[in-house]
Amino acid sequence: MRRQRTVVHLLRHGEVENPAKVLYGRLPGYHLSERGREMAERVADHLAGADLRLVSSSPLERAFTTATPVAARHGLPVVTDPQLIEAATVFEGLAAGIGDGILREPRYWRHLWNPFRPSWGEPYVDISRRMRQAVRAAVKEARGGEAVLVSHQLPIWVVRLAAERRPFAHDPRRRQCSLASLTSLQYVGDELVSVSYSEPARDLLPGAQSVAGA
Repeated sequence: MRRQRTVVHLLRHGEVENPAKVLYGRLPGYHLSERGREMAERVADHLAGADLRLVSSSPLERAFTTATPVAARHGLPVVTDPQLIEAATVFEGLAAGIGDGILREPRYWRHLWNPFRPSWGEPYVDISRRMRQAVRAAVKEARGGEAVLVSHQLPIWVVRLAAERRPFAHDPRRRQCSLASLTSLQYVGDELVSVSYSEPARDLLPGAQSVAGA
């Protein structure tokens, strides 16, 4: 029996209105900017011809709003999945992120003793576990078609590292996961056969992105 091909697209949310440039993490009240909404529409255009069977989103507003036009094009609801939420971090609410000011502030060093875990927030292994569970569920739900899971930079990057059997410890400034980007996992049956990356809204990306917008 021929095994079916299924594609799970991990979509990072669009640009967020964040004038104070804080690492907003799981804080409420952070919504897409006008450009972020345009990014979401651009991704919806890009996926208009896809055989979508499922659109699932992190419970955070910026992710749900990004998912909405994608789902609408296919007459699907947006299913909220807490496993897709942003990673927890002790730096939430600060006007700087790892690699973007934290290392220059001695008062934060006590949180940086173990970058392999990491010691400043939700362990990478836990992020990977919950994200892989969400992906596996999506493969089952969208069998033979495609699914879109809208999440955040770090969770998407961590599950990609796991898929490619790379170490979790990394430089946050080197993540390949721009705003409104797609990290696409292709499966044959339940076997992952390829990972690809695309930026449907590349021309809308800010000239310089900060880790604070993760």
